[in-house]
Amino acid sequence: MISIPIKKATATGAVLFAAALALPFQNSAFAEAAPERSIIAFKYLNYQDYQPDKDRIGVNAFTVMGMVPIAGQWSISTTYTNDSVSGASPHHHSSVSGASKIKEHRQAVDLGLTRYFHRGSITVGGSYSSENDYVSRSYSAQGSIMTEDKNTTFTLGGSYTTDTISPSNDKPNSYDKKGVAALAGVTQVLTKNDIVQLNLGYSNGWGYFSDPYKLYDERPDNRNTRTIMARWNHHFDGSDGTGRISYRYYTDSFGIDAHTIGLEYVQPLSNGWTVTPSARYHSQTAAYFYQPDMPPPGPPPIPPISLDQRLSAFGALTLGIKVEKQVAKDWLFDVKYDYYQQRPEWCLTGKGDKGLDPFFFRSIQVGVSKKI
Repeated sequence: MISIPIKKATATGAVLFAAALALPFQNSAFAEAAPERSIIAFKYLNYQDYQPDKDRIGVNAFTVMGMVPIAGQWSISTTYTNDSVSGASPHHHSSVSGASKIKEHRQAVDLGLTRYFHRGSITVGGSYSSENDYVSRSYSAQGSIMTEDKNTTFTLGGSYTTDTISPSNDKPNSYDKKGVAALAGVTQVLTKNDIVQLNLGYSNGWGYFSDPYKLYDERPDNRNTRTIMARWNHHFDGSDGTGRISYRYYTDSFGIDAHTIGLEYVQPLSNGWTVTPSARYHSQTAAYFYQPDMPPPGPPPIPPISLDQRLSAFGALTLGIKVEKQVAKDWLFDVKYDYYQQRPEWCLTGKGDKGLDPFFFRSIQVGVSKKI
C-alpha cells in the first residue's frame, strides 16, 4: 500500500473502500460497449488497524452505487459514501500513548457521465467529500479508443483536485491543497487467453501537505509523483480460472520509491459461485525528511520534518479472499476479507526504521448488487 500522507491516519480505510467502488457486472477488459441495463449496488466496510496490544483506527462505512444507460449511447453513474472513523491517532511514530482521539463522520458523492462511440468512450465526472475539518472537490475526464480490430485500446485521462483543511486544533485557520494528475495507458489483447496493460501516471500537488495532528510535522508545499503500472491477465482453459498479475512502481519528490506486486486468481465454481484469493507485497523507502527519533531538547528542528510512520521505509504483505455468488444472473452477492501486516525489516533495501512496532489491519467488505 502506497503511503500517501494526508491529514491523519484515516487514509487506509478510505483507500481500501475506494477499491471496492467499481460497479459489479462490469468485468470486460475494455467496457467500451454501452450498457443495456441499469445497476444498483450496496457495499459495507468494517476496518480496524492496530499494533501489538494497541487498537488504533476503526472505520465503518457504506456506499450506494448506481448506473443508468441513456438512449443507447450514454450512461450516468453516481456513488454516495458515508463513513464514520473512531480511535486513537498517534502524535508521532507508532506510539498511541497520549494519542489524540478521533471521532469523525464523512460524506462523499461522485457523479460520472459517459458517452459511448463505435470504438471508444469519453467520461467526465466530479466528486465532493466533506467532514468536520476537510473538504475535497475533484473534476476529471477520461477518453479511450480502440483500434479497428478491437485488440488494442488507448486511454488518456486527467483530473484536478482542490482541498480545504480546517484543523480543529488550529481554528480559525484553514489551509488549501491543490493538484493535477494525468494518466496514459494502453491495453493489448495478445491471445484469446492473454491481455496486458501498461499505464503511466503523473501528478503535481501544491499547498498544505503537513499533518496538523502530529508533532513536528512540516512537509514541503509541493509534491510530484510518477507511477508505472503493468498488468497481465491469463485465462486457463482447463480450470476456467483467470490469473491476474500486476506490478506498480511509484516515485515522488518526497524521496519515496515504492514497488508493489499483486497476485489474484479468479476461480468460477458451480452454481454461480466464484472464489478469488489474492496477495500483495509492497516495499518503500523513506521520505528524505522522515525523522526516526524524537528531536532532542532545544530549538525546534528546521523543516521539512516528519515523524509519521507512513513516510518511513517498510515492507508490507496483504492477503485476501473474496467469495461471490451470482443468483439468477441479476443478483450478485460478495464478501471480501483482507489482512495486512507491515514491518520495517520487510523493506527491500533492508533500511527500514527498526524502532517502529509492527502495524496490522484487517477489513471485511460485504456487497450486493442487482441489474434492473
